[in-house]
Amino acid sequence: MPNLPPDRHADPDLAARLADIRHRIAEACRRANRPADSVTLVAVSKTHPVEAVAVALAAGQTCFGENRVQEAQAKFPSLRPAHPALRLHLIGALQTNKARDAVRVADVIESLDRPKLALALREAMQKEGRAPAMLVQVNIGDEPQKAGIPTAEADAFIRTCREEHGLPVTGLMCIPPAEGDPRPHFAALAALAARHGLATLSMGMSGDFEAAIAEGATHVRVGTAIFGHRPAPQA
Repeated sequence: MPNLPPDRHADPDLAARLADIRHRIAEACRRANRPADSVTLVAVSKTHPVEAVAVALAAGQTCFGENRVQEAQAKFPSLRPAHPALRLHLIGALQTNKARDAVRVADVIESLDRPKLALALREAMQKEGRAPAMLVQVNIGDEPQKAGIPTAEADAFIRTCREEHGLPVTGLMCIPPAEGDPRPHFAALAALAARHGLATLSMGMSGDFEAAIAEGATHVRVGTAIFGHRPAPQA
């Protein structure tokens, strides 16, 4: 697929919504006495077409998030030649049999959450000769329905990933419980990262990214507030 210009039928309000999110990030940083450039916006483009990504690129957005490896493979390789600053984060649950594809396509893998996946990613890096940055996903609320390493196992898992497997773990990611104040969960993730000297904190989404910035987020993952609603593709 050739590099695509913004599609004339694409959402005309996307650039305005993107600008609004950037403004809100800057204001949240100001309130937290942080530089505006201390937070990276990951625009979550999952289920949205490559034309929407092109609109965001034209508006200056360079960092994107995708849930599924297959979708990322279909959208981003064709865009990279014209946009060398583009950064792709894989943020969804990752199957071990997709580890090699993930290492091949992603700049950052945010969903490192279990020992079998750590082994698969180590083998994939060796085969591909490529080492994307990795974030350990922590189940910060210890919710049984959510992915992520349990909080009681997180310290040991982080050490194993870095010291035994040699994975390039640069930080942590979490999704807090939907109910209640997310800030204590964000603060707990920040404390865990500090214990391990990890600088990257991917936390906060469309509904709570300002609270995450107040607690030290370096990356916020915003999708719906930028790209709008779109039905998920049929399996």
